[in-house]
This record gives sequence, C-alpha cells and structure tokens, in this order.
Amino acid sequence: MSYIVVIPARYQSTRLPGKPLINLCGVPMIVRTYNQCIKFAPADKVCVATDSQQIKDVCEQNGIRVVMTSENCMTGTDRVAEVAEQINVQTYINVQGDEPVFNPDDLRALVQAAEKNPDEVINGYCSIQDEEQFRSHSIPKVVLRPDGRLLYMSRAPIPTNKHGDFVNAWRQVCAYAYPRESLQSFAKIQSKMQLEKIEDIEILRFLELGWEVRMISMSNNSVAVDIPEDKLRAEQAISSMGL
Repeated sequence: MSYIVVIPARYQSTRLPGKPLINLCGVPMIVRTYNQCIKFAPADKVCVATDSQQIKDVCEQNGIRVVMTSENCMTGTDRVAEVAEQINVQTYINVQGDEPVFNPDDLRALVQAAEKNPDEVINGYCSIQDEEQFRSHSIPKVVLRPDGRLLYMSRAPIPTNKHGDFVNAWRQVCAYAYPRESLQSFAKIQSKMQLEKIEDIEILRFLELGWEVRMISMSNNSVAVDIPEDKLRAEQAISSMGL
C-alpha cells in the first residue's frame, strides 16, 4: 500500500492562535509531532501541510517536507484533501499537528488497519480515565457499534446514564486514514455540515455524507493541545516520557 502521512498545521487557530509553533520544552509543537511520526514512517512519507509561511520556514529549518495549501481549508481533513490533489497515493494518513507526544505505535496500527481496510475511513480512540476528561468540552467522546464502527462523536459527556454519571467512555485520538475517494467526497462540501458545525468535529462530515468510519483502539499517550491550559499538560507528558 502506498501512503503518505500528512500533518495539517494552521497558524490562525481560533482557540489558540499560532498553535503549531508553540514552544514545548524548547521545541516547536509541529516539530515534536513530526519527530514522533518519523519514529515509524520514513521521512519521505511524511509532510506538513500548511498555508502559513511562518510554519513553512520553521519546518524547512528543521528539514521537514512542506506542502503549501490554501487559506480556505475549513478543517485539517480539507487540507489533507488538497495534498491529495498534489500527491497521488492509495491512503492518506492524517496526524493532527497538535499531537506533540503522539505514539509511533499508534501510527503503525493505523497504517496496518488501512492495509486491511483500504476502502474505509479509519480513526483512533482510547479509553477515558477520569471524570475531568469526560466532562471536558475540548475532548471529543466516541460512541461505537459492537463491530467497532463509529455511531457518533460529541464534545458532550457521552455515553452516560439517566443520572448523568461517568460510567465508561472513550475519546478520540486525532489520527485518521482516508482512501482517496473519501477525501474527494469530503472536500466537495463547501461549508461545514449541520452536526459537524454544531460539534466542531470534522469526522462527523463523513457520517453525514454516508461514509462508515472504522475506529481502532490506540494508546492513552495522546495529549492534544487545543486550549492554553493544554500546554502545561503537554509539557508534563513530554518530561515524563523523556521526549
């Protein structure tokens, strides 16, 4: 299977402007994410996709391949779709640029799942360990079918019982695999779809378009940096892992 790992990186993040270049223990976050990816994938199969000259400059200073995309991308997946117009492979792997401690073993699992299911959209998930994660509106929660396909994803605390208790729950890991056709279908939509817009979760666009999404279990290493408070959590994880 031919594939490329694409790391979307947008400078103008609404919740955390300049997010990809935030310094985490002395290294820009986008560089940390890239370094985790090349622990599994060859460097010639990894690139950063951005519309920012500042991000491009930092990447090139660190020997990172960059593909420039437009400023009109609504989501990271739209940005990957633009890369698919320039680079022709069977499978496009999306590792979000705000995953500075992303586990390379999870990337391996994603590539292997794509090899077994080349025509499916694939996303990662892991268990939620505590009440704080369950209640956080910055963490998408995952609800699955028994066969592992995605039923729904929400920033709300789901699933829960009639008392609203935290029983068992799972969260999204922001790593995806897409066949080329799914990206073309995704990118044809010129505005966010209803549920995607309400939840601000791009994977929901695939469900709304009728695509099945297969979820695969990943490690709990993921620390997505979405809001300023996440920076401290990420630096604590970097220190504890010795990265």
